[in-house]
Amino acid sequence: MIDLNEHSSLEMLHSLPLWGKDEKLLSVEPAGESNMNLVLRVNTSIRSVILKQSKPYVRKFPQILAPVNRIEIELCYYQLIEDDDILSGYSPKVIHYNAEHHILLIEDLGNGIDFNTIYAKDYKWDDNDFHSISRYLNALHALEVSNFPDNMEMKKLNHEHLFRFPFLEENGFDLDIVQPGLQKISLKYKTDAEFKAALELLGKRYLAIGTTLLHGDFYPASWLKTENGVKIIDTEFAYMGDSEYDLGVLFAHFDLARMDESYQKTFLQLYQHSYAEDLVNAYRGMEIMRRLIGIAQLPLSLTLAEKKSLLEKARNYILPQ
Repeated sequence: MIDLNEHSSLEMLHSLPLWGKDEKLLSVEPAGESNMNLVLRVNTSIRSVILKQSKPYVRKFPQILAPVNRIEIELCYYQLIEDDDILSGYSPKVIHYNAEHHILLIEDLGNGIDFNTIYAKDYKWDDNDFHSISRYLNALHALEVSNFPDNMEMKKLNHEHLFRFPFLEENGFDLDIVQPGLQKISLKYKTDAEFKAALELLGKRYLAIGTTLLHGDFYPASWLKTENGVKIIDTEFAYMGDSEYDLGVLFAHFDLARMDESYQKTFLQLYQHSYAEDLVNAYRGMEIMRRLIGIAQLPLSLTLAEKKSLLEKARNYILPQ
């Protein structure tokens, strides 16, 4: 396996068996801020493509080991939806997959921007964007899928950072670096036996095999606003599970972005599948907490008091009513 990085030369890239006989590489540059994988935009004499390479660790946190075959999950996901009338229009087309180097070449969707701007206090939703995201999740959860990989190694990695690491009293991550006072607030939940027992049960459910194909990381950084509409990317966490997981993660980010409750109600009015509200809320609470006191921090503009309030709300979501 050739280990590429953001500074890899055109000569190194050209040595890979990815290009046409007369295709010349002209330039290469990073394409966005991917947390998990190396993502490059490669311009050639005939096209522009996105090159993704997975490595045996997380790109943003090299100290965290990760399954190198996760790029195959993304490939399977894109191949599965490429014939769906709705979903195919949201995803990049697969151009080439090289198993030896764990590289996926996909269509370049252009210079889109993700939706991390929703966390800004004055953010205003474009109705078309909001309905596009709703349409996508509705279509995804309608798919009948029988042979998708269990993706268990990625689920175990995610489980560590969803259900365990943020709630360890001593995890080596000083939250006061994120925001002074946050470490002290977090201790209430790290030492709450009743809460942690409920969280453990939810984590076991997350690791089980379900019946619905999920995106698995359905949050603003996985949504791309382009000249051709909203696109959905970064599907390496996809798995067969509870539809409530995707919904809960989504609504947690509505909370973190201080969006009005009416947006959730509108989304659920457009959503055409049954769901268990308490399970949606449990996953929602987990996602709020891990984003506030876990390692995967977001560009939030919340005050310490707002975070404290959200953490308490999240605890109540997770505890059985």
